[in-house]
Amino acid sequence: MKRHEPPRVLVTKLGLDGHDRGSRLVAAFLRDAGMEVIYTNPWQEIAAVVQLALQEDVDVIGISSLATDHLLVPKLTRALSEAGLGHVRVVVGGIVPDEDERMLLEAGVSRVFHPGSSRDEIIMEVDGLARHARREGSDDRNGDSDGG
Repeated sequence: MKRHEPPRVLVTKLGLDGHDRGSRLVAAFLRDAGMEVIYTNPWQEIAAVVQLALQEDVDVIGISSLATDHLLVPKLTRALSEAGLGHVRVVVGGIVPDEDERMLLEAGVSRVFHPGSSRDEIIMEVDGLARHARREGSDDRNGDSDGG
């Protein structure tokens, strides 16, 4: 992926939570901000998300959770790492209790957005994470593990 291309973001929902209004809204404003957004239907399995992330060469995966499906995200971050996609940043948005947020951050999630997070805050954070993921992924593909 070339650095001048717009960030590529996969917006999806894991598990059985079908409430997708929030994820549709976020996908729309990321797209309006100039990002390339790949949006999936709800009820995705981890393996399908990893495969799509690989096929679409995404920089960031946004997971929407209004129930407890965010508890599946540590399995996703492990699966991404195992697939050679450890540079892809994962963010979670929705209803996430404080203790679960700590667990998600420890599992490699880059950011948790809560209800009330502003559109501009989400856009700026996702854009910054995408740039970082792109640099790290480029370094990994070039065999440069020290970031230089």
